[in-house]
Amino acid sequence: MNAMKAMTGMQRLALALVAACSHHAAAPSDSSTTSPDGPVARAIKVMVIDMSSIEGGRVVSALGLPDVTTANGVTVNCKGDDVCEIVTGMGYANAASSMTALVYSRAFDLTKTYFIIGGIAGIDPEQGTLGTAAWARFAVDYGYSYELDAREMPAAWPYGYFGIGTTSPTAPPAAGYRGTFQLDEQMLQAALHATQSVQLEDSMTAQTARAMYSSAPADQPPVVTQCDVVSADTWFAGSALTERARDWMQLATNGAGTYCTSAQEDNATLEVLARAATAGKLDFSRVSLVRTASDFSAPYPGQTDADGLVGSLGDGGLVLSVDNLAATIAPLVQTIVTGWSTWQAGVPAG
Repeated sequence: MNAMKAMTGMQRLALALVAACSHHAAAPSDSSTTSPDGPVARAIKVMVIDMSSIEGGRVVSALGLPDVTTANGVTVNCKGDDVCEIVTGMGYANAASSMTALVYSRAFDLTKTYFIIGGIAGIDPEQGTLGTAAWARFAVDYGYSYELDAREMPAAWPYGYFGIGTTSPTAPPAAGYRGTFQLDEQMLQAALHATQSVQLEDSMTAQTARAMYSSAPADQPPVVTQCDVVSADTWFAGSALTERARDWMQLATNGAGTYCTSAQEDNATLEVLARAATAGKLDFSRVSLVRTASDFSAPYPGQTDADGLVGSLGDGGLVLSVDNLAATIAPLVQTIVTGWSTWQAGVPAG
């Protein structure tokens, strides 16, 4: 592969993502329904949280959300059954800012809302393939670390990252530097149950890309599964950094988590939701998180890390991941809304 040609295509896609996100984030001044006593907060059953308009546009279309409102400067799409969707913008700063604006807006009552965080991601070929939908139990901040340039690290180290307050990549980080969220297990199992039979989309382009990998699940069709996510503003890829993600997930969760997907915004979004829950604005046990695979985080045998990264979004996974994101979220939304007489009191047992 010619890395420069591939980089050009990837740059165009990145610019499209940024442009789409910036366009969606632009919003008019705050508006809400009012009464003689002031604004009336709308009680929301489900709030889907996307990161880019490429994701959000497909979700909005699949769920049929015709109403557009604004809350503290962020745009929210809703429909009559009190299902809504927000695009935060990409990266930690956008995610945290948009979510803070949402949860502290007077336009919405989120105290009984189910939040579905949904976006595309890279995927570890040892855990999934292009188009795979993975519900997370753990979300870990990949960026919490010391870093040495790989050319200057000790010769025996596999990569130049290690936990803050430690002296090597094998040492578990201090509690304050793990950046770990564990999502509610009952909510996770409910999400898996509602979506396990979803028929995910596939394509010939993605099948050709998968065939370069020599083992399952990378060379298999996509499925709905459970494995965990790391997030950071830096889009990492390659064999060494994928190994680091696997190791970091294990260290940060005391061996309980399995690295699967790599994203940008999740820990920032979850931090805002967790703090809002402490403030009594929402119920954190009603939060779920799904990522669908647009690209592999590690190259196939014989491929360089550089070619694996710059050519990754030309492998057919981007369209699949967006389509499968909407297809996976929709049945969970339907389950919650149609069963609201039960779900409004909390996640049903079993």
